[in-house]
Amino acid sequence: MTSYTFLLVLAIILLSTKVLGLASGKVKMPQVVGALVAGLILGPSVLNLVIEDSFISVISEIGVIMLMFAAGLETDLQELKKTGLASFVIACAGVIVPLLGGTGLYLVFFNGEGDPQHFLKAIFVGVILTATSVSITVETLRELGKLKGRVGTAILGAAVIDDILGIVVLTVVSSFTNPDVQIGMVLLKIVLFFVFIAIVGFLVYKYFKHLSTSFAKKMHRRVAIYALAFCFLLSYCAEQFFGVADITGAYFAGLLLCNLSNIRDYVARKIDICSYMLFAPVFFASVGIKTNLAGLTPALLLFAVLLLVIAILSKIIGCGLGAKLCKFSSKEALSVGVGMVSRGEVALIVAQKGAAVGLVPDTLFAPVILVVIVTTLITPILLKMVMSDKQPDAAAKT
Repeated sequence: MTSYTFLLVLAIILLSTKVLGLASGKVKMPQVVGALVAGLILGPSVLNLVIEDSFISVISEIGVIMLMFAAGLETDLQELKKTGLASFVIACAGVIVPLLGGTGLYLVFFNGEGDPQHFLKAIFVGVILTATSVSITVETLRELGKLKGRVGTAILGAAVIDDILGIVVLTVVSSFTNPDVQIGMVLLKIVLFFVFIAIVGFLVYKYFKHLSTSFAKKMHRRVAIYALAFCFLLSYCAEQFFGVADITGAYFAGLLLCNLSNIRDYVARKIDICSYMLFAPVFFASVGIKTNLAGLTPALLLFAVLLLVIAILSKIIGCGLGAKLCKFSSKEALSVGVGMVSRGEVALIVAQKGAAVGLVPDTLFAPVILVVIVTTLITPILLKMVMSDKQPDAAAKT
């Protein structure tokens, strides 16, 4: 007999994320903070009412893909061109500083006597901290009306490059334990991914430009369906064939359409309705739902707190210094650093990959989860604090 419990679960998630989201707005915090807290309360850490099953996992994955697609649509391409070099510098600094910080903490905290892989495990803790998940940042920037500004564009560009650099670092470290991993092949796949984007992007752009002309007076809903299908296809190809995160493919899908103003605006409106009615709330809640802080001993709790401090400071300092080197003001550099703090599901994925090759013990999962949930919760709060006194972009959502 078919179980209809998933309907109850969806109702609970949608109601709780909206109620707590509105409560967050009342205290001048981004609504996404309330949605994250709702997931934490519903999950095993508090009430244990909802568990993350395959259904929740799939819905939340679609949610983050749609969020990144919308972010690509809303990107100012001219601004992205201006911040391209800055994004690269920020991403490099945002990988190097956390990598050194995480590695150093592990070496100081654990002696590793008799463990031949002690140094590799230390490096992998640093690799976990290099991860950046900007899906929460994207939503916060949209609420603040800063997604299309210089800071928002630099953060998005840096996050995409950070993802690529993270794959390279992850592969290099993993290759020391798995001789089957070929670094050259991974690098080749990344290069081929951008070649693929260029070729497919050119063809798709031409087709949608034709649709833009054909439906100049009145846009047809098939355009939004085609665009969403293209987003899913590019996300699938990125993950399946090139080893690049699906959200990177989704972002590029939006980026390829952002210059066609009438299509961009129409598709963005339709995607927003679809996303915020179901998929985005489930994604935000799932971050808290998958959190289980059981098993934190006093020693591990101390390590987790120190890891959290390094996780926050290393991104703020690393990415902030990178932004300063690229002529950003101190306030803008701080905003960029804060925007890159959130680790989200990306850090969990990296940790799981480390566990698969024996570099992340089970005992380290609780500290990693703590870092994920706190950085995810604190990022929108800090962004609100450092950016709220600025005037919003003209494209701010009402």
